[in-house]
Amino acid sequence: MLRSLILLLCLAICQAPVTFGQQLIGSVEVHDEALTSLIDPDAQLEVLAEGFEWSEGPVWVSDGEFLLFSDVWTNRIYRWKEGSKAEIFLEPSGYTGPPREGRIGGSNGLTLDSEGRLVMVQHSDRRIARLSGSLTDPEPEYDTITDLYEGKRYNSPNDLVYHSNGTLYFTDPPYGQDKELDFQGIYSITPEGTVRLLEAGMSRPNGLAFSPDESILYVANSDPEHLVLMAYDVLPDGGLDNGRIFFDGTDLMEEGLQGLHDGLKVDQDGNVFATGPGGVLVLSPEGVHLGTINTTQRTANCAFGDDGSMLYITAHSLLLRIPLLTRGTTP
Repeated sequence: MLRSLILLLCLAICQAPVTFGQQLIGSVEVHDEALTSLIDPDAQLEVLAEGFEWSEGPVWVSDGEFLLFSDVWTNRIYRWKEGSKAEIFLEPSGYTGPPREGRIGGSNGLTLDSEGRLVMVQHSDRRIARLSGSLTDPEPEYDTITDLYEGKRYNSPNDLVYHSNGTLYFTDPPYGQDKELDFQGIYSITPEGTVRLLEAGMSRPNGLAFSPDESILYVANSDPEHLVLMAYDVLPDGGLDNGRIFFDGTDLMEEGLQGLHDGLKVDQDGNVFATGPGGVLVLSPEGVHLGTINTTQRTANCAFGDDGSMLYITAHSLLLRIPLLTRGTTP
């Protein structure tokens, strides 16, 4: 009996995320001298925690000074705070139905609304939802914001971002679900609850972010057959127009670098921090590749935190951070 208990304890410890102190990884690769005004080439990429199946969707919570992020394939959201280990914050996070066979996707992209409430995309529940309770004493209870478009279930909602007017934009690629819609969409939903399909021509729409003045919406296409970051003009009525390729990651992928375009964020000057082949690519507002934060891992997403000058990165099994010389906004 004692031997069995020891074995179970060992398995639990081995499977739990591990928090590190000052373990460093990767490097900053400079392709253009302009990068050095955004990030110190000698800046160190710190491992904060590891042991996740696919870390995703980081969001900084200023009121409390902690980071929330998803571990998609364990159906959990984790909380990390300086001086503490990463701990389970919510479970289940993205599939709340009865037990079922096959791979279950939890939450993916996370954000905060104007009232500081946690809003998330729920992969296997196939909806956009809001945490019902507070962030201080959370329970896995959710209010549905939207789960249908014209009476059909979404594919597998992936990422989301708020416009300053309260309209929520989100992407819906086809990952691991029986499709009811015959396209992959970029949508918006107004504060009043009106859902609008904005774009249906992308194969794998994924991460998205606004330019500082909200005149441009950047959207990642996570498709190795068409690995691009798109830019759309945001119209006065909230629609999208003039879709064009902002950056093409095909050459980097063909060099054998790991990862696809996934999550992205934009700093106060319009520079884009986009995950892609090699880690986090830093792109000028004109789409020039200034350099890469090489994470050594397939990299899912990133978020500005602290006072906006720290970049938190979710990279496969890891949670990372690196200091910046620029700043981005936090929700």
